[in-house]
Order: sequence, then C-alpha cells, then structure tokens
Amino acid sequence: MSLRIIVLVKYVPDAAGPRSFADDATTDREAADGLLSELDEYAVEQALRIAEADAGTEVTALTVGPEDAEAALRKALSMGADKAVHVTDTAIHGSDALATSAILAKAVEQIGYDLVLHGMASTDGAMGVMPALIAERLGIPQMTLLTEVAVENGTVNGRRDSDSATEHLQTSLPAVVSVTDQSGEARYPSFKGILAAKKKPIQTLDLADLGIEAVHVGSVGAWSAVETITARPPRQTGTVIRHDEDASRQLVTFLQTNRFI
Repeated sequence: MSLRIIVLVKYVPDAAGPRSFADDATTDREAADGLLSELDEYAVEQALRIAEADAGTEVTALTVGPEDAEAALRKALSMGADKAVHVTDTAIHGSDALATSAILAKAVEQIGYDLVLHGMASTDGAMGVMPALIAERLGIPQMTLLTEVAVENGTVNGRRDSDSATEHLQTSLPAVVSVTDQSGEARYPSFKGILAAKKKPIQTLDLADLGIEAVHVGSVGAWSAVETITARPPRQTGTVIRHDEDASRQLVTFLQTNRFI
C-alpha cells in the first residue's frame, strides 16, 4: 500500500523586504514580494526523505491563499513533491487561524491522506497552532515539533528535543506531524527539478468544492480581528562612548543607569 503524504505550505511575505497592512487591517501582500515560508521547506524535505525510503509514496503540497500563492506550490514541486493543490477563493481573504484550519482540514479529507506534515510555524503569523487545529478537526493524533521523523509499517516514530529533555514519540497512521528547523537542511531545487515542476499538476479548489459556506470564513467568520495598527517607531541612535580618558567612567555610568550591573 502506497503512503499518501500531504505537506501544508504557506505563501508568506518576504521577511527581508518591507511589509505593511492594507486598509482592511490585513497584510498587504501586493506591497511585498512573497515566497514559500522557510519553515515549511523543512516539512517538504522530511516528506521527500520519507518518500525516498518508501517507494510508491506520493507527496502532495497543499496551500490556501491568493493566486500568487501558486509560487509556494511551484517551489515545493521543484524540490520534488509529486503534485499540488491550491485552495483559493476571494471569500477566504481575512480568515483567521480557526477558519484556515477548517478549510485545510476539508481539503486534506478530499485529497486523501495517511500523513499530514507541517513546518513548526509560519514565518509571518508565527502562531504554530495549525497542526493541533487540523488534527482536532480530523480526529487523528498529532506529534509536533519533531527534530526526527520516520514512518515504518503504518507507524510514525519521532524525536522531540528541548533544552531539558529528549522525547521519543510514536503513533499510528493517520497522523499529523510538525517538524522544526533542526530536522534537516532543506534541499535546493535542481535545474531539472525546476523544469519538471512546470509540468506537474496543480489542482485548484474553491469553497464550493469543499462544501464550505463563505459566511464561516474570511473577515466575517473570523473569531479575532485587528482593531488598530501602530507603526514601529524609528530606531533611536544608541549611546556612543568614545575612547578617551573619561570612557571608563561613562561606561560604568551607562551600565549602572540601565541596571546591567
């Protein structure tokens, strides 16, 4: 029996570029370059490693987002994913984590799965709650923040490392798993992989395809909302202590004033 892996990926604004909010208090995606969330690349990598160890495994990249989010799927396909599914609908705009998890869970069920893989969090929202939300909606076990993951004979084995302990975890399929940025360096797409990605299929779904009413998603269905936005204040010039005969006294005064000593 072949293993069906779904990797959830997100199209996010480039953290290295300028980011801003639109008039409706949502992220202005048109004002920033977008890309596949770096933390999701680790999930794609682990899916591909599992597939390489188990012939016949199929890896599907899944995302929810605007038309431009196809770029995230193409990146996953160029890394080696077999196919992709893009859920896009104008009514989705403004959805919070709860609504997004409902959309993703419906899409996962429709695609068919044995293992759902996530990154540890998205690089824009950084909430890290999606694996738990989707596992709850699907009614299956979850193992999160793994630094190692392997699948064998219908069982998922994982290792979770923290500052104080190392945990070895195990559950049966189907399951939801998230991996950290310590799980293994994500591969760079090869030239051959980039060319192949252009020919790989991307299925497009909307809310009607998933049987979800628009009133339950988007800004109207969100359980949380941004009320006000305040721009980050400009950086202030720091205290400069020049190398002269009074430098030692100035340094001690500065450290004492700021309670560093």
